[in-house]
Amino acid sequence: MSDPLAAFPAQRHSLAEDVAGLLTGIVLVSVGLYLLRAVSAVTGGTAGLALLIHYASGWNFSVLFVAVNLPFYLLAIRVKGWRFTIRSLIAVTGVSLVSAAQYEMFTIADPVPWYTILVGNLLVGVGILVLFRHQSSVGGFSIVALIAQERLKWPAGYVQMALDLAVILTSFAVVDPMLVVLSAIGAVALNLVLALNHKPGRYLGY
Repeated sequence: MSDPLAAFPAQRHSLAEDVAGLLTGIVLVSVGLYLLRAVSAVTGGTAGLALLIHYASGWNFSVLFVAVNLPFYLLAIRVKGWRFTIRSLIAVTGVSLVSAAQYEMFTIADPVPWYTILVGNLLVGVGILVLFRHQSSVGGFSIVALIAQERLKWPAGYVQMALDLAVILTSFAVVDPMLVVLSAIGAVALNLVLALNHKPGRYLGY
């Protein structure tokens, strides 16, 4: 039986498509993180680490988000190359800058925690998915997850889910336990977006 995808070979994204993809991913991730911060929730990955440090210390989240990703760029350069690393640096910096401006753009008067956490994680997940499709990431665990998928054939979403849950469990030390439970459920939803939609051979653009 012939492969129905054989008639549609992989096509490289144009520069305009990559720019649009990066901007879309940056905005979606930034809005998702804003929603999580609005209810003092956490998520996984380096964003989760940055949120934990932010809640515990009061330090600026945007600066922390850039800082905690720095060690992972060395891994990305070695394994994924400069093109992916530079795009990831752009994405992380973009998320940091847009996140810093979110409170000037809109506010949420009385958010419902469970819904806000779910929607926030779904937005972050879709944003990361868009960035993946344009050879980028939001750094940190996303880089590790992509490498695990490419080298070991482990689904990126499930790899990131395991790492994310480890971060969320650590947050019991600084976040209300009920919010931690809701954050864990949200992180599962986030990574299911990746696991179900980012699989080898499922997407033909690059």
